[in-house]
Amino acid sequence: MRLDKFLKVSRLIKRRTLAKEVADQGRIQINGVQAKASSNVKVGDELTIRFGQKVVTAKVESLKESTRKEDAAQMYTIISETRVNE
Repeated sequence: MRLDKFLKVSRLIKRRTLAKEVADQGRIQINGVQAKASSNVKVGDELTIRFGQKVVTAKVESLKESTRKEDAAQMYTIISETRVNE
């Protein structure tokens, strides 16, 4: 599944266009490697996403084409969430 679609379906990022912008700015890594919006995401991958002052690391648990809001959080597990002072 494409990275931007996974972020939208899992609701880590609310809109696919925003997910694409964040990826194009180089703020997302998959397993420690810089990722583009079109990068492939697999179960077990570790995503590191930089949101302004916050860095979130999440592990991909499942891939679904679409999901309900209540079930979206089951698609990933938050490993760590840290604040960055720039």
